[in-house]
Amino acid sequence: MAELRGTIERCFEDRTQVATDAGRAAVLEAMALLDAGKLRVASQDAPGQWTTHAWVKQAVLLYFGVAEMERGNLGPIEYYDKIPLKSGLDAAGVRVVPPGTIRYGAFVERGAIVMPGYVNIGAWVGAGSMVDTWATVGSCAQIGRNCHLSGGVGIGGVLEPPGAQPVIIEDGCFIGSRSIIVEGMLVEEEAVIGAGVTLTASTAIIDVTGSEPVEVRMRIPARSVVIPGMRAKKFPAGEYQVPCALIIGQRKESTDKKTSLNAALREFAVSV
Repeated sequence: MAELRGTIERCFEDRTQVATDAGRAAVLEAMALLDAGKLRVASQDAPGQWTTHAWVKQAVLLYFGVAEMERGNLGPIEYYDKIPLKSGLDAAGVRVVPPGTIRYGAFVERGAIVMPGYVNIGAWVGAGSMVDTWATVGSCAQIGRNCHLSGGVGIGGVLEPPGAQPVIIEDGCFIGSRSIIVEGMLVEEEAVIGAGVTLTASTAIIDVTGSEPVEVRMRIPARSVVIPGMRAKKFPAGEYQVPCALIIGQRKESTDKKTSLNAALREFAVSV
């Protein structure tokens, strides 16, 4: 793997090397490893702590230069693209409901379900998770095990710069309908994100469970229950309400995660 990494990094620094047999072979090997789940864009070191592997994202970016445009057909539907669709879903034990799409270079663990949604190149989706109808998992996003991305959820892709953290949803999270999570946000394990929450690098995330508000950015702490909110902000033209995210409670720990999730939704009246 160290040799493969070195070749990819040299090709990314000097793009002429991608045209060599060794450079092209390295890019294709890295993509095959990604597709098989033997390589990941980001790996977890501990709860809430992740390492982003920039060279793996470099391989994805180089692949766009190596791959050639091709026409494809699925019945009467025609495609024209560089990246093929993922194959071998039956052997992998992954259920994909038409017209759900998983792109080559993404990995989905056995037992996961993709409704008519979309999983992009470089992404990773864990076992027992569901990508619900019209939900999208952007390039290189990492979705943990036993997560539910509800209808219309938008998980953003982060390809550039290569060292930037992708969007990460840890195990056991519930993401409510039409939520948007982008720009390298980290949602820690078993968090519950209510419908319509927008989480970006600039979103103020405010814990309102104590006597004083506590603001955090770029992460949702484990087992938090989050809803959309608004707060006043002054501009030269006056004071206006801008969106924020409110942590209104904590999901209780339970050996039965489904019971715990249902209890959290009922207790805090979170829209899904």
